[in-house]
Amino acid sequence: MKKLLPLIAALCLACGMAQAQAPAKAPAPARELTPQQQKMRACNKEATGMKGDERKAFMKECLSAKKSERAAHELTPQQQKMRTCNKEAVGKKGAERKAFMKECMRK
Repeated sequence: MKKLLPLIAALCLACGMAQAQAPAKAPAPARELTPQQQKMRACNKEATGMKGDERKAFMKECLSAKKSERAAHELTPQQQKMRTCNKEAVGKKGAERKAFMKECMRK
């Protein structure tokens, strides 16, 4: 026991010194916010001062504003072709639909 106590004290001291000598970590680089996070931040700023149901309703409307933005968004030619082919493929299933879509998208 008399030999064990100084050994434990020496280990504790060594561990403490090793931690003290370890270099400090550099701060993590700032990550860019995702579009959803940016939208949440903007809606939160606009909702300042609102509480309860009023805030909840506002946040729901603000965060779902993308629906109206989609309506104003024009489709690319590829998206228009996909939409047309999907309408024409109604009723087809499985391999038949896959073959039809492949041929339709090539046109």
